[in-house]
Amino acid sequence: MAGGPSTPALAAAVCEAGGFGFLAAGYRSAEEVREEIADLGARTSRPFGVNVFMPPAAAADPETVEAYARRLAPLAGQAGVELGEPRFDDDEFEAKCSLLAEVTPAVVSFTFGCPEEALVEELRGAGAEVWVTVTNVEEAAVAARAGADALVVQGAEAGGHRGSFVDRPERVEYGLLALLQLVRAEVELPLIATGGIATGAGIAAVLAAGAAAAQLGTAFMLCPEAATSPAHRQALASTRPTGLTRAFSGRLARGIVNRLQSEHSAVAPLAYPEVNHLTAPLRAHGRRTGDEDVINLWAGEAHALAEARPAAEVVAGLDAEARRAATRQR
Repeated sequence: MAGGPSTPALAAAVCEAGGFGFLAAGYRSAEEVREEIADLGARTSRPFGVNVFMPPAAAADPETVEAYARRLAPLAGQAGVELGEPRFDDDEFEAKCSLLAEVTPAVVSFTFGCPEEALVEELRGAGAEVWVTVTNVEEAAVAARAGADALVVQGAEAGGHRGSFVDRPERVEYGLLALLQLVRAEVELPLIATGGIATGAGIAAVLAAGAAAAQLGTAFMLCPEAATSPAHRQALASTRPTGLTRAFSGRLARGIVNRLQSEHSAVAPLAYPEVNHLTAPLRAHGRRTGDEDVINLWAGEAHALAEARPAAEVVAGLDAEARRAATRQR
């Protein structure tokens, strides 16, 4: 939900409806995150969470990134925009963590890796729970040893970036139900299931499989409170297939297949965040003009089930359906 759809209004609406709303801190400056947390706090007195991207381990090979830039140049030329300057940065990780230790949301969750034990202890000491996104059993064990309060177990069906600690071509990507069972067998922490869940029946299914809660993203991207672009909304409402790609950001992510994704996924390098900065102007152009062929159309596999309704109605409908599914007679 980072980079656009996540808003204080959406998180607050989910909280007010009885859910647990999250604010995405990714691609925001620390000061912007402070302002959005204040906005969210003014809209609801209920607890909420903030998600933070762990910084990448090392910069990518510049020649590899430059080669990819040359490949994208004709597409950028057709759109009449200049590609961005590829650069390595940590998305103001330390500043955001210091802020969250100060303002202390109910939960701070981490994606793309596991924080050091000292940071976990600092945030917990300030009053926040720490959740870590995991995509295999090994990552779950690392997060448990670091002192995480809960694990967000992300199946391969999930939209947007894979939450893997390390992005590499030879990784095995697990479906959510298989991964829940594998992680449950190894750790005793509460598990929050995410990936391809779009209905109350899906929520009931992951609860039956051992999850303590379900986390949904794509299901809320058509809500009026979300800042999803019009072109992205149109794609979400379709039945078009999704696929995994590094073409937009240099890191593996799931999106609805479009021209840029289909033509460049096979050669896109592992180069995050350099490629993300490289393609940023092209993606911004697509959102402004409605050219969906150059937008990262992040979406889970069940995106066609998302509904264009207020977030409170989506939460109420999911809750009612989950309760019916949980008590359904065979």
